[in-house]
Amino acid sequence: MTQLDLRADARRDTTTPPAAAPARPRRSRRRGGEKWVAYGFLAPWIAGLLLLTIGPMLYSLYLSFTDYNLLAPAPNWIGFDNYARLFTTDARGMASIIVTVTYVLIAVPLILVVSMLVALLLNSRIGFLTGYRALFYLPSLLGASVAVAALWRVVWGDAGIVNEVLRFFGIEHKSWTGSPDTALMTIIALAVWAFGSTMIIFLAGLRQVPPELYEAAEMDGAGKLRRFFSVTVPMMTPIIFFNSLMVTIHAFQAFTPAYIISGGTGGPADSTLFYTLYLYQQGFAQLNMGYASALAWVLVAVLAVFTGLFFWTSKFWVFYGDK
Repeated sequence: MTQLDLRADARRDTTTPPAAAPARPRRSRRRGGEKWVAYGFLAPWIAGLLLLTIGPMLYSLYLSFTDYNLLAPAPNWIGFDNYARLFTTDARGMASIIVTVTYVLIAVPLILVVSMLVALLLNSRIGFLTGYRALFYLPSLLGASVAVAALWRVVWGDAGIVNEVLRFFGIEHKSWTGSPDTALMTIIALAVWAFGSTMIIFLAGLRQVPPELYEAAEMDGAGKLRRFFSVTVPMMTPIIFFNSLMVTIHAFQAFTPAYIISGGTGGPADSTLFYTLYLYQQGFAQLNMGYASALAWVLVAVLAVFTGLFFWTSKFWVFYGDK
């Protein structure tokens, strides 16, 4: 053993053991009290979530596998017959799916395009900008309410203002809401008319685009159209993703305009028989709660799959600033 090793051993032998760390004050009792206070504040929300949301959802899932009429004493278990009925023998159910998909495929792109164009206009330097924002956002505040849908039915009716304007130019037309060829178009027009909230989100996103990117593109000789597709659209893809997802989900759930404009029947000729309206008819008009529950869970599954696919495909076209 070398002399250095002996000195190291001597130092280890003469060093005193480290002093024990001072005991921390006991706060477990106070923390436990704070925890129960927090649970007390959360209790109303938790109770509402369990009793008003999760509980009814689980019960409706059970009912979807039963043949249950609200006037019957108890549900009758039938397995997957309700789901098979929708896709095999229910002609009106399939018609409602076609109407809803048609509405989504037409209304969603129109809402997004109109919202983006108006947001680009409001993002430019024009006078009375605050007033224009409020004016375009006002229809969104009214939304697809019962009063607006009832007024929309009158506006597009046989003696409505639309036909009065057409008659002024010598054009005669029957009720737009009473014709199978144009009834769905009036509901799409109502959805596009209430584009304010989507436009406001687009406008907020446009304000976040760095102006130096436009200056650099302009110095490279890019015109307005090229700057839009090379700078604005890539920088706005997170906003486009969010608006597209929310507008599409809202379109699948559309109910009030179809119910009011068609009088709750889905007519004429089931041209406005939205899926949610057909679900309502089965559950609350014909009291077939078992079949209505199956329809509701099919819609939940479709929205879940669509949302998952939307998020999965977003990695190919959505660009974030930190990437």
